[in-house]
Amino acid sequence: MFKVLVSDPISDLGIQQLVDAEDVAVDKKPGLSEDELVSIIGEYDALLVRSQTRVTPRIMEAGKQLKVVGRAGVGVDNIDLEAATQRGIIVINAPDGNTITTCEHTFAMMMAVARHIPQAYLKTVGGVWDRKSFLGVELRNKTLGVLGMGRIGSEVAKRAKAFGMEIMGYDPFMTEERAEKLGVKLATVDEIVRNADFMTVHTPLTPETRHMIGKKQFEVMKPGMRIVNCARGGIIDELALVEAVDAGIVAGAAFDVFEVEPPAEDHPFLTHPKIIVTPHLGASTVEAQENVAIDVSEQVLHILRNEPFSNAVNMPPIPANLQSKLQPYYTLGEKLGSLVAQITEGAVQEITVRYSGELAEVDTQPLTRYIVKGVLSHHLGSDQVNVVNSMHLAKVRDLNIVQQKSQASKDFTNLVTVSLRTKKEERIVAGTLLTGYGERVVQIDKFPVDVTPEGNLILISHNDKPGIIGRVGTLLGNNDVNIATMQVGRQLVGGSAIMVLTVDKNAGKDILEQLTNLPDLNTAKEITLF
Repeated sequence: MFKVLVSDPISDLGIQQLVDAEDVAVDKKPGLSEDELVSIIGEYDALLVRSQTRVTPRIMEAGKQLKVVGRAGVGVDNIDLEAATQRGIIVINAPDGNTITTCEHTFAMMMAVARHIPQAYLKTVGGVWDRKSFLGVELRNKTLGVLGMGRIGSEVAKRAKAFGMEIMGYDPFMTEERAEKLGVKLATVDEIVRNADFMTVHTPLTPETRHMIGKKQFEVMKPGMRIVNCARGGIIDELALVEAVDAGIVAGAAFDVFEVEPPAEDHPFLTHPKIIVTPHLGASTVEAQENVAIDVSEQVLHILRNEPFSNAVNMPPIPANLQSKLQPYYTLGEKLGSLVAQITEGAVQEITVRYSGELAEVDTQPLTRYIVKGVLSHHLGSDQVNVVNSMHLAKVRDLNIVQQKSQASKDFTNLVTVSLRTKKEERIVAGTLLTGYGERVVQIDKFPVDVTPEGNLILISHNDKPGIIGRVGTLLGNNDVNIATMQVGRQLVGGSAIMVLTVDKNAGKDILEQLTNLPDLNTAKEITLF
């Protein structure tokens, strides 16, 4: 008989399948202190929490029989993942439970901003009957731009089709085949900004997506755009949005999230007549709260019964002999994945990982998970991707993962090569560990290099002509960007070449644009590796 402890308030319906299971006994004891949990956790096989209980290393150390900790929700900030992993305890969450409720809240906000519902309500209950000030627009025959076509974005697109809207969708992993199945026109962010009547964002907040809709986008935006954000605060530049609304570029906006929550009392959104706000209610429905509990309960049952499971957010134990061989390469692999993702354009279709040398003789699947995590984290955010769910997330996005092995590794004891294929291009990076020197990137595309993969990097492709290094250095110096190291790779004198610079700070898009305008310089990409 398995014993499950529920230490936070969770609906009875959410855990009903655990209660009904003949091989499970459930105890509900909310509000326990850490000491109280430590004193009783030793007799339980599973622990279910929401956000109140902090699952500390002490609790997990005392949980001698603990096999799984389930979080009835998305975030796991209240669970010490490292301590769980070290003790072989699986941690699971419920990433799909709030999909429909967030989608529906998005539509509620879209309808509200289209028809001025909150503003009209306030005026009406205030005793003013005003039918002339709130002329709205229909959704039918309007173009909706969806930035982020994951679970929530896809559900929004389905419902928008029912309203007779045309859908333009952007997602770094979306293929034309998947877009066609959803009835969505695959588009770039710029195309959506210039052509959509409504826009809704459903991306995670990453360095890549932070202020992805900002002043530059508002300057070229289709006049009359209406914007909805029920994803993450910071994806849209809030101050730039206020300026765009005041300038008449944006007709209205509806936000459920803020860059800082709760927002300051003087935040301009709170008093603006054309901006609607709600206090992060996207997942706040009875059904969503029940769904996350149901999802987690189902996975807990699978784990206790030693059946296949999903939604784990930490790494299960690896045999000690294999761990000792692979662990030195984990950080390198993740950085290689992140690097190649940052230099590749287009929707990713295939990730190929090639292991050469001694690594070809062992099970490299755990290392591949780190590489895939590095690729996906660039687009989805490090808080959404981990080494357990990375392969699952790749699968649901139709990414093909290929592993190849070769005993020969040329000049290195071990070599890890990662290639990313999109419809536009294929990019390749390779790396190794050098004794006494640590991690090294030794190849970018066809060019040999010797680069330490850390910090702020700038990758430049250029023609191998005299003076270009000096021009690059002068431009960066004039913009107060200090160069720490420089590596140049070429195959033929006077042919194509690359330059990899390590710089002391983030250069920014403006400086990259200046670089690309230099004679004989083709592209400049910024890479951040930590």
